[in-house]
Amino acid sequence: MNEIAGTVEPCPSAHTRAMAAKLAALSHPARLEILRHLAQSSSCCCGEVVRRIDLAQSTVSQHLKVLVEAGLVRFAAEGQRSRYTVDRAALAALSRDLAELVESCRPGC
Repeated sequence: MNEIAGTVEPCPSAHTRAMAAKLAALSHPARLEILRHLAQSSSCCCGEVVRRIDLAQSTVSQHLKVLVEAGLVRFAAEGQRSRYTVDRAALAALSRDLAELVESCRPGC
């Protein structure tokens, strides 16, 4: 219950929570730049991203972790290195979901 308004708020669906997590992952400028960089190649290791973006490796690693946890980037261990790739299907699905949300919020719908 929303104590201030005195109304009951519905519990968001799993789909809505997943969409919110993806949007939250995209809400940081560094993560957007990392995603753009990853999209330009088939896969990258963290060091390659660090050379492109002026951030410490630990910071890039943390941002990559957020993107992986949100399901927007895939992670694969390759020996001592980790490879990251954009999950293009997940981004396409998020794009469709966001378009549906925007459409549902238009006046007169």
